[in-house]
Amino acid sequence: MHPWHVRAEGEVVRFPSERVEAWARFDTFFQEEHERLFKALYFVTGHRHDAEELMQDAFLRLWERWDQIDKIEDLTGYLFRIALNGFRMRRRRAAIAFRRALPARENRDVFVEAEMRADVRQLLLGLTPRQRAALVLVDLLGYPSEQAGSILGVRASTVRALAAQGRRALRATEGARDA
Repeated sequence: MHPWHVRAEGEVVRFPSERVEAWARFDTFFQEEHERLFKALYFVTGHRHDAEELMQDAFLRLWERWDQIDKIEDLTGYLFRIALNGFRMRRRRAAIAFRRALPARENRDVFVEAEMRADVRQLLLGLTPRQRAALVLVDLLGYPSEQAGSILGVRASTVRALAAQGRRALRATEGARDA
């Protein structure tokens, strides 16, 4: 039998109903979630147009994987993750394009930098070892207080207190403003 074979009049042709049901479930999910996703993306991007584009892209990516939704535990969380990953990817691409378009010129004076490092080192040596460790981990290396606390073997609140004490001591030191 050829695909273009004519069927008898009145013969019932069955269409697969799974695809229609999948469309209906996706449509319902879209109606339930699109407004919340848009608001979240508008909050993240600050631009209506960008939020709309990211929302559409996220729903499109979800639709492409709709036949695998049984494997996804939290469908709403998955949708939001797709959207936020799309935002991060766009932001990274924009930053790379910006850096390529406008290469940064560095007019660095290595002697000034060396003097600055020596001044900062001298100021840090005026602190207690625990304050110095907390300041270096939190302010210079950017660790969150919880992670710095686990490195130092103390609670996160202790790290925050030590860093605050160290900052106060540095502000009280004469000449600390310049460094």
